[in-house]
Amino acid sequence: MNVVDVQDAPFVPTPGVESDSAANFRLLADVPIRLSVQVGSTSMKLSDLVELVEGSVVELDRQTHELLDITANGTLIARGEVVMVNGRFGVRVIDVVNTDPAIGSVERRS
Repeated sequence: MNVVDVQDAPFVPTPGVESDSAANFRLLADVPIRLSVQVGSTSMKLSDLVELVEGSVVELDRQTHELLDITANGTLIARGEVVMVNGRFGVRVIDVVNTDPAIGSVERRS
């Protein structure tokens, strides 16, 4: 008789029975998430800020060829590039990042 360690056995879902993770996801699926894209940033003195007028240019800390940071509720989730979609700005996701501390620091998952 062969003994199979449960940890080594493949997971086979039971038809008609939803997994715990799928049920949990369904509960959270409608939670609103704030998605933001950061083009760049800079530091400036308050005196420089109040001198800004229409047409002023503020130099940012990111190069034109660098990917933009895409965050969900302030957490980095991906990097992408600006695209135009029907006359509106959009972002094409290039890299999805993993910030799970159990796996390690930010790494590429695409």
